[in-house]
Amino acid sequence: MTSAADSSPVQPLSGVRVLDLSRVLAGPWCTQTLADLGADVIKVERPGSGDDTRGWGPPFLKDREGHDTAEAAYYLGTNRNKRSITVDIAQPAGQALIRDLAAHCDVFVENFKVGDMARYGLDAAALCALNPALVYCSITGFGQTGPYRERAGYDYAIQGIGGLMSVTGERDDLPGGGPQKVGVAVADLFTGMYATVALLAALRHRERTGVGQVVDMALLDAQVAMLANLGANYLATGVAPARAGNAHQNIVPYQVFEVADGHLILAVGNDSQFAKFCEVAGTAELASDPRFARNQGRVRHRQTLVPLLATVMKQRTKGDWLSALEAAKVPCGAINNLAEVFADPQVNARDMTVDVAHPLAGSLRLVASPMKLSATPVRYRRAPPLLGEHTDEVLREFGWTDAQCAALRAQGAIG
Repeated sequence: MTSAADSSPVQPLSGVRVLDLSRVLAGPWCTQTLADLGADVIKVERPGSGDDTRGWGPPFLKDREGHDTAEAAYYLGTNRNKRSITVDIAQPAGQALIRDLAAHCDVFVENFKVGDMARYGLDAAALCALNPALVYCSITGFGQTGPYRERAGYDYAIQGIGGLMSVTGERDDLPGGGPQKVGVAVADLFTGMYATVALLAALRHRERTGVGQVVDMALLDAQVAMLANLGANYLATGVAPARAGNAHQNIVPYQVFEVADGHLILAVGNDSQFAKFCEVAGTAELASDPRFARNQGRVRHRQTLVPLLATVMKQRTKGDWLSALEAAKVPCGAINNLAEVFADPQVNARDMTVDVAHPLAGSLRLVASPMKLSATPVRYRRAPPLLGEHTDEVLREFGWTDAQCAALRAQGAIG
């Protein structure tokens, strides 16, 4: 576990200012990554309620006395290193304020439905005309073009529409077979990461030309792209892959096996590893069988091979298998719950949790960034902000006086 520190080298995105009008997951995941890399991310939220995920609990953060706060764990996981201001963009004064802020920012991120930002005068055309160097990123379910562009997009539905649920879950002919969503909102998360990459590319382009651009990100696009080898399989054959449970479409044996006292993952990635596995398992004859010696044969004959391996795997315990296979350098692994994950010595050695100071809880433990940079490491400068915690601070930095802030607050334009 690491602790937040203030003395680190200048970060890669130090000096980049991001105006973040996104909420829930895909947008905040993108902007948290930018913030981790040093960008000043100003999170714009609705007065009174803020980001929807603030209320997506329990569980909620507990204060120093052990009582629930209004800060849901969901929100805390996607909003560190940001500053929060509250602005009512439905009001003309709030819209004018956002335009003023955008004129002095480098990146603008929003994930409103198509057309919503134009109604507020905050669309890409309006803001890029005001600030030609602005990189404007829209994140929606289906993108700014196409017949579905006006539909609301939610991760669960995108996993279905984009084909992921057709290849996730147990085989239809087995007990429990049928479509399953992935346990986390992967369409949102992949879109957030693709958006991060696109924004970094756009900033690099702006560095060379001085001109910003519009980034149009869609959950469905990201979902289709992340099908990866399965999408390639279909395009190469015209045959849609089916659900394979815990097995792999293109590699055998590469799946979960029952052992004497539980389950483990066997992930044989090449023919040499299969031969080593067979040696450990006492089934050397399988490695020399022409049906199984090479991966393409094992894939074609999986219905014969896998039952043979399943019988062998049940004869030894999980600890015995893991010890023997790891010694032979055959890829394998336990199936951990999250308590086991965060107690794992490798996870702890890699500093995958971080403690940050929090005004309500005193200290807050978060999942750390996986980005390990030798010269410009990620810094944990701020806990996920309280709603509107930095409204006055930010507006003063942009030149607004206390009297002007008070007037905006009296109008209800800010919280």
